[in-house]
Amino acid sequence: MGIRDVAKAAGVSITTVSHVLNETPNTRTSESTRERVRDAASELGYSPNRLARGLRTRSSGMIGLLTEDIATTPHAGRIILGAQEEASSHNLTLAIINSHVDAGAAARRADARELIERHADGIIYATVFHREVSVPVELRAVPAVLIGAVDVQGLVPAVLPDEATGAANLTALLVAAGHRRIGFTNSSVDVPATRGRLIGHLRALAQAGIARDDSLIVSGLSEASGGYAATLELLSRRDRPTAVFCYNDRMAMGAYRAAAELGLHIPRDVSIVGFDDQAPIAESIHPSLTTVALPHYEMGAWAVATLTRLIQGSSDAWYLSTHPTLMQCPVVERHSVGPPQLVKSISNSATDLNL
Repeated sequence: MGIRDVAKAAGVSITTVSHVLNETPNTRTSESTRERVRDAASELGYSPNRLARGLRTRSSGMIGLLTEDIATTPHAGRIILGAQEEASSHNLTLAIINSHVDAGAAARRADARELIERHADGIIYATVFHREVSVPVELRAVPAVLIGAVDVQGLVPAVLPDEATGAANLTALLVAAGHRRIGFTNSSVDVPATRGRLIGHLRALAQAGIARDDSLIVSGLSEASGGYAATLELLSRRDRPTAVFCYNDRMAMGAYRAAAELGLHIPRDVSIVGFDDQAPIAESIHPSLTTVALPHYEMGAWAVATLTRLIQGSSDAWYLSTHPTLMQCPVVERHSVGPPQLVKSISNSATDLNL
């Protein structure tokens, strides 16, 4: 028995049978017709083959996660965890294909085709760092969502970390601690995170009434070596900053080394902060690093929840594709921030006078 037999027995079209048995949302089928189709299918012993259902009707119950080195990075595994747990809550299976970030467009298209050939109802494309991408044309065949990237054509919904606000909040923390002269070691690679974190930092300075000083902004490799060189340049000045905001936690590691070589104690002589909350760096260096956490878990969960809505025919697909969702990046306070030395000495003198 097949779907044609069920349609004939129920006196409806094959399309109606497919919609009813696959529980396709947003169809105008009366409950009496639905009941008639279900009864006919039951009497004929017909059950739909899940793998044979159309992709846009959640035929397989499986969604794909196409990643660029995400599975092998120490700090982004929570993207997979968030996606996996959200998929489980929707009774969906998550299939993961991880490829190298430098694999190229042809390899990415081949990976997308493999997921589609396996009847993925939709695909999540996660990049290893925040940037603009050209989405593989194959992803237009199924609902798709981006994590950590923006589609240059504005066709695919995306979720991004709100880097600018996270950076602004971190700089505001330094200002609240009494710092007015804050160095900024930025990445030398021009990606959205490079621009966003600097924009947020400068915005917070402006809000605090602190004039921009471009001599306090030094770029370098976004690794420990780059952080070391940039921070050494800043802290070797006669008018050195009392705090240094590092583009990421790896640069902060280098900043710690630079401070130590100059005989500066953290945070007594200089406060240092990072970005990413990368395990195990932030907690294992001494003193533990105040930084900003990227919302990896939350982005993974959002991507699956949004993809599920798109698979079910959500009407807000256009809005989602043209208005990327920004996820909050919370500040994680540890022990690398203190008041500037001058503020401390004034405070101590006042205390002595009171005694």
